[in-house]
Amino acid sequence: MSADQRFTLAAEQLGYSFDGEIKIGGNYVPLLRHDDEVYISGQIPRVGDTVVVTGRVGDTVDLAQAQLAAKIGAMRALALLQRSLGSLDKVRRILRISVFVQCSAEFTQHSEVADGASDLLYQVLGEVGAHTRTSVGAYQLPKNASVELDLVAAVYPEA
Repeated sequence: MSADQRFTLAAEQLGYSFDGEIKIGGNYVPLLRHDDEVYISGQIPRVGDTVVVTGRVGDTVDLAQAQLAAKIGAMRALALLQRSLGSLDKVRRILRISVFVQCSAEFTQHSEVADGASDLLYQVLGEVGAHTRTSVGAYQLPKNASVELDLVAAVYPEA
């Protein structure tokens, strides 16, 4: 099964479509390729026009909801890669992700939230999806999103 097929299956399992426009909110690009690396700007759990997981983790949002938010952010990043490269099979390696969690002062499971994204990347890309990672707590995130993540990928050189 190709990475693109696993991406489609993951979207079906999550119950969301990542086919539509992936909106950005400012004077920046959502994806930038430099040589054989691709940088993905921060992705929140937005599907279409709706941020599907909002609020503070450890307060109004539980760990499972936060992990879902991280998965949706990872799917958005993969959708951007797929559109740019033509296929996720052109991803050589996910090098790094950074996961930001809007959380209460008492919440300490940032890494467990990030596991949602890490597990999803491995599910879709296999060993290519294994990466380095940082996860941190934040007081606020854009659009009241519970989670935001960015990603750096190595890709095969263009022919």
